[in-house]
Amino acid sequence: MNAMLSPPPRRPIRELPDELVSQIAAGEVVERPASVVRELVDNALDAGARQVTVRLLAGGVRLVSVEDDGGGIPREDLPLALRRHATSKIGSLADLESVGTMGFRGEALAAIASVSELTLLSRFEGAASAWLLEAASGELRPAARATGTTVEVKELFFSTPARRKFLKTDATELAHCVEAVRRHALARPDVGFAIWHEGRLVEQWRPGSADQRLADVLGDDFLTGSVVVDFAAGPLRVTGRAGVPDAARSRADWQYAWVNGRYVRDKVLTHAARSAYEDLLHGHRQPVYALHVQVDPARVDVNVHPTKIEVRFRDSREVHQAVRHAVEAALSAPRAGQAGGPPAAEGAGAPSPAPWRGDSAAAPAWQQPRFTFAPSAAEAAQSMAQLQVLWGTPRVAAEPALAAPLPRAMAEGSAFEPPSPADAQPAAEAWPLGQAIAQLHGVYILAENAQGLVVVDMHAAHERIVYERLKTLMDARQLQAQPLLIPATFAATPHEVATAEAHADTLAALGLEVTPFSPRTLAVRAVPATLAQGDPVALARSVLAELAQHDASTVVERARNELLATMACHGAVRANRRLTHAEMNALLRQMEATERSDQCNHGRPTWRQVTLRELDGLFLRGR
Repeated sequence: MNAMLSPPPRRPIRELPDELVSQIAAGEVVERPASVVRELVDNALDAGARQVTVRLLAGGVRLVSVEDDGGGIPREDLPLALRRHATSKIGSLADLESVGTMGFRGEALAAIASVSELTLLSRFEGAASAWLLEAASGELRPAARATGTTVEVKELFFSTPARRKFLKTDATELAHCVEAVRRHALARPDVGFAIWHEGRLVEQWRPGSADQRLADVLGDDFLTGSVVVDFAAGPLRVTGRAGVPDAARSRADWQYAWVNGRYVRDKVLTHAARSAYEDLLHGHRQPVYALHVQVDPARVDVNVHPTKIEVRFRDSREVHQAVRHAVEAALSAPRAGQAGGPPAAEGAGAPSPAPWRGDSAAAPAWQQPRFTFAPSAAEAAQSMAQLQVLWGTPRVAAEPALAAPLPRAMAEGSAFEPPSPADAQPAAEAWPLGQAIAQLHGVYILAENAQGLVVVDMHAAHERIVYERLKTLMDARQLQAQPLLIPATFAATPHEVATAEAHADTLAALGLEVTPFSPRTLAVRAVPATLAQGDPVALARSVLAELAQHDASTVVERARNELLATMACHGAVRANRRLTHAEMNALLRQMEATERSDQCNHGRPTWRQVTLRELDGLFLRGR
């Protein structure tokens, strides 16, 4: 036992040999063959390549070859390319602080060469011939090649057998290599990519538009199941596509984010994108998205991770808010507004009138909804009583549908009364969700539109409508702080105390007053009036934790929305309530004009489209 605790023999401090230094660097940069593929494709894109071809043997363990048609490397620069920290991409600290290329450290080729057999073949643009450099011998000789560069990496980790034992099967390593190229391909649709394995073409993506590249790489289902994201806020711009809630997956394997064209895994971006789905996804379902963040290179530090997979933003809260608002804005438009387009077979006909999607006062006379769908008088009164308890008497002049009494026709339960010819409503094709034709078992509304049959879950749909209106009422009123009769104190970490002192103004804007009570204790003296019945300590801790990294307002908003969702669920129309045609049509019109009306507050879909083609298939028509 004493021998085990005895200190090791003292060794003198000495400088490590260059080869060992390079192998240590390779341990940070080169984790597996996919790491080599990523670094070499980075260099190819920096060289201006328009076509990149990756060839692999044994999943990249025996061979990784990356060919490009970029500008090439001059003969005199080839030996320098394999030296540690030799690069043409930066030359000063100012260049490092505003990196605009994929690579910049100048250590990848040297690190890879130290754990493999590497050869570099390149022909500089305008040169008479290409030149081949063998890393092991340093021999440089002329060779035949068109303008561009080919890097061959054979027998990866042959000089470090222990590292090779940690590699997985060839199929697993191949999958990682393909994923590495896929990330580049999604970021650069203007560049063609091809992947060969054991002489067989595995993947090939030709240059094209961004949407075409998304469809080629992720499939047509991703394109059809996503919406366009395009949002600008000051120096930031967020573009790409965000998947609709129905396209969510059980795994987070289709979540792609790039910063200035560089694929990254960043907690700020992931949290921001996930928070945009809080009102739409529940449980463990994971959203899908492909988002590109454009920001001034001087406002992001890419030199914080050995493999450059992580970044650090100068203002992470600014980035978080921009990404969240970008995805929220893209998802807020109801897809019901695009549901009623004419079928493909009937596209040559006269265009249908544009459906009403906003204020009824601005709609043409023939598109004026004749009824407003509202909860029953007792349900409306209950919701309003809950609002008054939480926030005082709200102003409802702008939202009469929430509290106004039912129209006489609805209250008396009379049948649908056809409108006069002067304001006759259009055919079903004019409305995205069509016109109601029946109610099924007191639960579903059946409607007819240009595509075929629409099935609506009336409780789920009305729940979302009521929920969005409650949020609108709440957003119109600023968060008011309610002082606590007895301050709630709790033991805080030094980081929490510093956060509370540094962000006192932000906390006040959220309706929170959190002040130091002692060097290691914080006191909650006021909370938002809407959350007065909750746990003030738990709320304060959550807000401080979020404020330290992200946008703390999401915590208060999330807690508030949970209350509103409960109220909306109880205030929405119940199953087995018989509706008139007028009521059903009014519900459909409000769905078309309500944000996020495609999902209820619990993440379930509110409607489904059954096309004529699908109906024909059920009855074998046309076969």
